[in-house]
Amino acid sequence: MNLNEISYQIRGAVFDVYNELGPGLLEKVYEQALIIELQNKELQVQNQVPIEVLYKGFDLGLILYLS
Repeated sequence: MNLNEISYQIRGAVFDVYNELGPGLLEKVYEQALIIELQNKELQVQNQVPIEVLYKGFDLGLILYLS
């Protein structure tokens, strides 16, 4: 699958989740539902991946979690 096809699958999953759940829920609800949708489309998913924050080579002692 090329990047355009992957992007199409991801956008479709986002629309499916939103259309099913509607607006106004907590981010975590959409996040978990999106993980299910992406896995159902046989895409590899990692959730809340920790990364260190560096500034000009210095570790700021902060960890960000990427969804």
